[in-house]
Amino acid sequence: MIAIRKADDRGRANFGWLDSRHTFSFGQYYDERHMGFGPLRVINDDRVAPGRGFETHGHKDMEIISYVLDGGLAHKDSIGTGSVIKPGDVQIMSAGTGIRHSEFNASATEPVHFLQIWVIPEKNGLPPRYEQKAFTEAEKQGVLKLVGSPDGRDGSVTINANVDFYASRPGDGGRLQHTLPAGHTGWLHVATGTVTVGTATLTAGDGVSFGPAETIAIRGESSDAEVLVFDMA
Repeated sequence: MIAIRKADDRGRANFGWLDSRHTFSFGQYYDERHMGFGPLRVINDDRVAPGRGFETHGHKDMEIISYVLDGGLAHKDSIGTGSVIKPGDVQIMSAGTGIRHSEFNASATEPVHFLQIWVIPEKNGLPPRYEQKAFTEAEKQGVLKLVGSPDGRDGSVTINANVDFYASRPGDGGRLQHTLPAGHTGWLHVATGTVTVGTATLTAGDGVSFGPAETIAIRGESSDAEVLVFDMA
């Protein structure tokens, strides 16, 4: 049976330059009912003001994925990586033994809207690593496109966890479905637009959990609908 986490029920932190919604407990937001789901620990829906961002800070033993919905996110880290993450890009930073990085809005005039996703790694103490790949809208149109996986198959980024990460733009009226293998759990996040999952109509920021051997049916209800699906052992 699916369980719905509505966008308006999420935690919120607003610092002026940053307006963030937290699907799971994070920072000053704590809810013992929502500490994560399987290895999925964080989904933060962040909007950052022009020219502002997160100063250099450290992480250790966490898989951190950035998924930009609108604008550009400038990334710099202690292993020498520098890039601008744009819509369609999937960036993963495996913190491993330790990494320091900063994330800033790449524009001085326009806001950036992105999802910050944390996944608990399968193995700790690995060397830190960075990877970024671009996926076109056409690749995601009408299908669940694999964009992250434990083995980097089908051109996806590599996640140090038993998680298959899919992205899709189903289209208005488009239909998709996904069946979890036995022993797996799943989470669906509505990134933009409106979709129906089963009989429930969901909008941007809503989340759905579903269980082993369960099939979810997804129908796009707007042309801008985009969903992310995490299939986790």
